[in-house]
Amino acid sequence: MGKSRLSVCAGDGMVSPKIPLTMHSKLTYLLSFVFAGAVSLAAADKEPPVVTPGTEGRPPSDAIVLFDGKDLSAWKSDSGAAAGWKVEHGYAEMVKGNILTREEFGAIQLHIEWASPAKVQGDGQGRGNSGVYFQGRYEIQVLDSYQNRTYFNGQAGAFYGHQPPLVNASRKPGEWQSYDIVFHPPTSAEGKTIPGSFTVFHNGVLVQDHTPVSGEATTSAQFSGVTPKGPLMLQDHGTPVRYRNIWVRKLD
Repeated sequence: MGKSRLSVCAGDGMVSPKIPLTMHSKLTYLLSFVFAGAVSLAAADKEPPVVTPGTEGRPPSDAIVLFDGKDLSAWKSDSGAAAGWKVEHGYAEMVKGNILTREEFGAIQLHIEWASPAKVQGDGQGRGNSGVYFQGRYEIQVLDSYQNRTYFNGQAGAFYGHQPPLVNASRKPGEWQSYDIVFHPPTSAEGKTIPGSFTVFHNGVLVQDHTPVSGEATTSAQFSGVTPKGPLMLQDHGTPVRYRNIWVRKLD
């Protein structure tokens, strides 16, 4: 049968754009929504847990702090050894090699702050290049995109290689910037992949709105395919990008 188009309602872990679907994949999507609805109805009978909101520079009470400016004990190198990045003045600066969280995560809310070098060197992808990888696979690009043109799906706030940001919300080089990201990983059902999603705020501005994440959208050769959990990874791309105030909340 030929492909048709199905509009899927937006929601956490659901897909908002119109995506071409076969009849079989339509059924897989619809079953996933029925299941999600059943879970939602069951959850409606439970009192929501109390979470104390964070204050400036402090995470909410149910967050897992991955870096508080003191050490990188929650992280490791690609080889499994201790993370070798420089830690000083409350931030971690890329030195050599990617670093990954020791704990693995599925669906999460992530807060992370970063700064590209204040001294501008190079242009395009050569300025303040790094990346935040979810499950080691799916990258939200970190780049000095302040008055710096490059390919659209490779600038700051992009789902790298797949979806440009809705707007360029970049601050000047050297200034601290923030990402607040909700990530739902893709899942498998009956041998088919059900896309996950990215929602990203860059400096408080929405730049990815329930952007679909498929199992084929990986940007790291080290990891591939669909998995329920995986590490967060901060990329070494040869420029001394700094990070601070990193925490996550588990959503599954």
